[in-house]
Amino acid sequence: MNFQESVSQQAVTALYSSHHGWLRGWLRRKLGCSEQAAELAHDTFLRIIAARNVSDIREPRDYLATIAKGLMFDLFRKQALERAYLDVLASIPEPVIHSLEERALMLEALLQIDRMLHGLKPKVRQAFLLSQLEALTYAEIAVKLKVTKRTVSNYMTTALEHCYDLMEST
Repeated sequence: MNFQESVSQQAVTALYSSHHGWLRGWLRRKLGCSEQAAELAHDTFLRIIAARNVSDIREPRDYLATIAKGLMFDLFRKQALERAYLDVLASIPEPVIHSLEERALMLEALLQIDRMLHGLKPKVRQAFLLSQLEALTYAEIAVKLKVTKRTVSNYMTTALEHCYDLMEST
């Protein structure tokens, strides 16, 4: 270790000794969790060591708080992503194994529905799908599409007539 590295290590040690306790307390108040506060305080000092700029720090607590805030935001984003992922996993039903024949029939039905809906205007198709797939009421669909309930009723009539006409012609 050369003289420069020794001085830098002493500066980090001094910064750590003087401000680690304060940083952990500050993070604990922000996060409400001692373990996460300790982890983020540790990561903050690792960032300072990696940056090799400890001798440039003029306002240590402001500097530490700035780094720690960035790490907190990263933690919050990671936690939100994990929650969203777990929510999606929880909403997926248990896997069902279909036979090749069942898969072919389902695919054919989906393709037929797609062909039927293809000829509809986008809002009519959307209203129909919201009604059939999400079981929304006409009032809920009206709010979602920003139209009146009567318009939704007209959309549904158009969609059903369209599907009926296509079924009659096949």
